[in-house]
Formats: sequence, structure tokens, C-alpha cells
Amino acid sequence: MRPRGDGSYDCDIAQDWWVVAGPNGGYLAAILARALQASAGGDSRPLRSLTVHYLRAPPAGPARVEVQVERQGRTVSFTSARLVQDERPCALALAVLADGREGMELEHAGAPEVPPPNEVDAIGDGPNPPPVADQLHFRPALSDQGGRALTGGWMRLRRDAPLDAALLVALCDFWLPAVFTVTREPIAVPTLELTVHVRARVPMESDWVLGRFATRTARDGMLEEEGELWSRDGVLLAQSRQLALAL
Repeated sequence: MRPRGDGSYDCDIAQDWWVVAGPNGGYLAAILARALQASAGGDSRPLRSLTVHYLRAPPAGPARVEVQVERQGRTVSFTSARLVQDERPCALALAVLADGREGMELEHAGAPEVPPPNEVDAIGDGPNPPPVADQLHFRPALSDQGGRALTGGWMRLRRDAPLDAALLVALCDFWLPAVFTVTREPIAVPTLELTVHVRARVPMESDWVLGRFATRTARDGMLEEEGELWSRDGVLLAQSRQLALAL
């Protein structure tokens, strides 16, 4: 992010993060998250929730993120952001940034029981992998043999980088769609809307992250996918839900 001094930031859409027809949706969400946190003064008020609507896929090249603080309270900020390229909006985002506070504690979720990443084989390179595949290590560790659209495994960047809010947002959309486990013919699954709740205190040291992703309903050419990200020691890092086309 390169601040322009007017509440907006210059950035570049890099083709290194491309999927079939454009940039990965999680990558664009991470760009928006970076700008939103920069507008809040870095990590002084952590990102808790981010919802992104994808209007169009931007080509590689310069872009701009416009950030607006809609309301700023004593402990919670509500902000919006627009990713713009050639004066055309490409993605819209709403976010909640909030300080931690003492309150109710409840923990019913549990991490999936899977082998550690060093005991799981990496995904082999298939024919013509998209550029985004060169940016991460993927080690599948979850599948469902009962016909459900369920998948997941271990992920981490090929370069060391702290696990911060923007990276967690991106990781929620990097794994192959869960519906691919129950389809015989290839389909396109572009994201229309992605919501991520960051549930851990970040940044954390670079490490493997376990993702679990499931789809329950595909109807009228659209599907939902719910995701969870877990640390190696079983801490819930983030939760996600997205609506995508199924073409």
C-alpha cells in the first residue's frame, strides 16, 4: 500500500496471484484488508470482520484503494473500501476493526483431527497450474468419502511472512473449492461475496495453517462455501463464508 494522502492508497495487481481468468478473490480481499488496516493505524485496532463484493476482475496493473471511515467509536471502527482501476470499481468492502475487551468466553469448536503437515504429501503439479499455485505449499489432509462436498488441508506461503489479518483473509479463498470433490466435469466457481471473521490475535509467526471447507447447497447456479482456518496447535484463526457462481 502506497498512501496518497487523501485516504486512498496506490497498489499493483500482480499476475503472480492469477487463477484461470483473473486474480484470486482472496488476494484481492487481502489488498483491501491491508488498506483498511493502514487507515486504522496498523495494528492499533485489529481487523475483526471483512465482507467483500466482487464487481469485476481487474487486469494486472496499477490500481487504487479508497478507504472511508464510516464511524469510529471508542473501541470499534466501521470502515468501507473500494478497489478501483481505471476509475471503474472492481470490489467493494465493509469492515469492522475493534479493540479486544473482556467478556464471555465460549469454545465449542474443535480443529479437525488430521496428521501434522510434515506427515502429509504435497499436491503434485498438474498440467498448466495457475500462477497462484506457485505462491503456496498445499498438503491435502481432509476429504469426505460419503459424497459430501468437503475438503481441506495444510497451507503456507512459499516465502516466510507473518500470519496477519490480510494473509488469513487470503488463505480463506486459496484452497480448491469444496464442490470440486463431488463434480466429474470441471466447473468455474468465481466468488461473488466473501466474508471473513478473524478470530485470533495476530500477527503470528509464519507457520502452516489448516483449512477446512464445505459446501452444503448449490442451487440456481450459485453455491455457498463455509471455511475454517486453524493453527498447528488447534487455535481457531478465522472463519469464512462465501457465495459463488457454479457454472
